[in-house]
Amino acid sequence: MIWDLILAGAGLANGLIALRLKQTRPELRVLCIEQHSEPGGNHTWSFHDGDLSPAQRQWLAPLVVKTWPGYDVHFAQRSRRLNSGYASITSERFASVLRDTLGEDLRTGCGIRQLGARHVVLDTGECLQARAVIDGRGLQPSAHLVLGQQAFLGQLLRLREPHGLEVPIIMDARVAQGDGYRFVYVLPFSEDTVLIEDTHYVDRPLASAAQLRQNIAEYASQQGWTVSECLREETGVLPITLAGDFAAFKAQTLRQPVSGLRAGLFHCTTGYSLPHAVQLADWIAIQTDLDADALARGIGLLADHQWQRQGFYRLLNRMLFLAGRADNRWQVMQRFYGLPEGLIGRFYAGRSHVFDKLRILSGKPPVPVGEAMRAALRHLPRHFEKHS
Repeated sequence: MIWDLILAGAGLANGLIALRLKQTRPELRVLCIEQHSEPGGNHTWSFHDGDLSPAQRQWLAPLVVKTWPGYDVHFAQRSRRLNSGYASITSERFASVLRDTLGEDLRTGCGIRQLGARHVVLDTGECLQARAVIDGRGLQPSAHLVLGQQAFLGQLLRLREPHGLEVPIIMDARVAQGDGYRFVYVLPFSEDTVLIEDTHYVDRPLASAAQLRQNIAEYASQQGWTVSECLREETGVLPITLAGDFAAFKAQTLRQPVSGLRAGLFHCTTGYSLPHAVQLADWIAIQTDLDADALARGIGLLADHQWQRQGFYRLLNRMLFLAGRADNRWQVMQRFYGLPEGLIGRFYAGRSHVFDKLRILSGKPPVPVGEAMRAALRHLPRHFEKHS
C-alpha cells in the first residue's frame, strides 16, 4: 500500500495536519506514526483569540478544554487585565480526539529507524511508502540558529478550597528574579484546579526540577492556596530565536517536508507554535499536489515568509536576553504591558505593523541604551541575520 501522506511524529503540528485532512479530505490515505504510547506528549497549548481566524477557531474547537474572556498580568509596578479571549488545549484532550478521529490510521509505540521524503522504516524493519512523508518530530539541534530558552516546569494542582481566579494569569513577575526573566503562569481550569508553571527566559539550563517544584509550592502558599494533590506535571523548553542563518537551517532538511518546530514555524519571542501549526494544516488541506517535492518547496516558502516577518521580534529578543542586568529584564515586559491592547494582541499574533514597532521602541528604554544597542547588533555580522 502507498499512503497519500505519512506523518512522522504525532505532536501538535502533525496531529493538527491529520485532523484537518480528516475534516476536509477524508478520501486521502493519511497515516500518523508516534513513538510514544500517546500522541501529543505531555503538554498544555494555549492561544489568544486574535492568533487565529474565526474559521480556524471553529475547526480547532473540539480540542479546546477551557476558554476565558481575558487574562491578567502582574509586575512590581503594574497589574492589568486584558480583554482578549484566551483558550487552552491539553494533551489528554488532544490524544483523545486524535485517537477517535484517526482510528487505525494512528500508530503509537512505533519507533522510526529511518525516514526519507517518501518512505519510513520502523524499528520493526517494516518499510512504509507514501507520496510524501512529513517529519514533525520536534526541533533539530542546529549550529545555524542562536537560541535562548523559555524553560518551565508546571504542575496541575487540586486545591482544598476555590482559588478565586476568574481568568488566567499569563505573567506574574512579582517573584524573585535570577539569571534571566522569570514569571509564573497560572491557568484556572476549574474552581479548585490550577496549572501553575514556573517559567524562565534563560540561555543556560535551569535549576533542578526539585527547586522549580519548590518555587511552585511557595507561589501557591503566597496566594493562600492549600494543595490537596498534584494531578499532573509537565516540563518544556520552547526555543526563543535571537538570530540565525535560516537558509542554512533549512538546508539541514533539504527536500524533506517538515512541520512545526522542525520547520522553524514558531513565534520567535514566545516560542509558541500553535498558530503556525494551524496555518500549516489549513495550507496542506487545500494543496492539490501532495508530492514530497511540492510539499517541501511550499512549506519552505511558508517558513521563509515567517522568518522574514519576525526579524523585529528577534531584535527584541536580543535586547531581552543580552541587555542590562539579568534580574532587571522583567522591566522590559512591564513596559510592554503598558502599551495599547491592540498592539499587544498583534504582537502575540505575529502581525505587528510598522507603527507598533515604532511604539515599542519609542520612549525611555527599560534597559541601558548602550547595552540595548550592542545587544541589538550582536550576532549580525556575516552569516547571521542577513534579513532582519
